[in-house]
Amino acid sequence: MPNQATARALEPDFVSRLARFFPEATPVRIPIKLSRAQSKSNGDGDRTADENENGFLQDTVIEFGTPREVLFVVNRPLEFADRVLLESNDGTLRAEAYVVAVQYHPERTVVAVRFLKHVPNWIVKS
Repeated sequence: MPNQATARALEPDFVSRLARFFPEATPVRIPIKLSRAQSKSNGDGDRTADENENGFLQDTVIEFGTPREVLFVVNRPLEFADRVLLESNDGTLRAEAYVVAVQYHPERTVVAVRFLKHVPNWIVKS
């Protein structure tokens, strides 16, 4: 599938276009699991089975980040104010965020999300 390889190679470029609107954005390349954040609970704060089974969206890579936002590409539709859960593969990042910017491209959507709460030291500039 040569076209798919070309599309994946262009993803950082798509994200860099959106990153221009976030002056503090730094390239980071952090693999994450992306899920829909849901407010359902079983009464004692635990997630419901529905959330665990159906909330997963996809694996993706944070291409750019600021202390408050992250930017990445998804192949599923996300819209303004949608809430998501970001989890890094190594467990160092687990945070809820909401969509603040969207750019649509054929078969891809570039998204910027803002953390709901302060996430200390998730991005360190040298």
